[in-house]
Amino acid sequence: MDIKNAQKEVDDWINEHGVRYFNELTNMAQLTEEVGEVARIIARRYGEQSEKESDKGKDLGEELSDVMFVVLCLANQTGIDLQAAFDKKMDLKTKRDHNRHHNNDKLK
Repeated sequence: MDIKNAQKEVDDWINEHGVRYFNELTNMAQLTEEVGEVARIIARRYGEQSEKESDKGKDLGEELSDVMFVVLCLANQTGIDLQAAFDKKMDLKTKRDHNRHHNNDKLK
């Protein structure tokens, strides 16, 4: 699924199952909360913190999907074509960073 279709799917879901989008500030707070949940899993599962028994059943993919959902909500409600923005960013990064990373001794 491309980003444009994902934005439409989220919008359709909001219109069918939700009452309306939460306002932008509420969604920003939700995004922060969801990113925190991703960080908790990463820190405990892949980092140096010990993983609590209650965290072992958490699904990283599900938490990343929660982040994506809220990002798509924010894009929809602020009129951002995220597909176009992402394509533009990838083009910029490709042009700007191609040799930068190949020449970084820290990555070798």
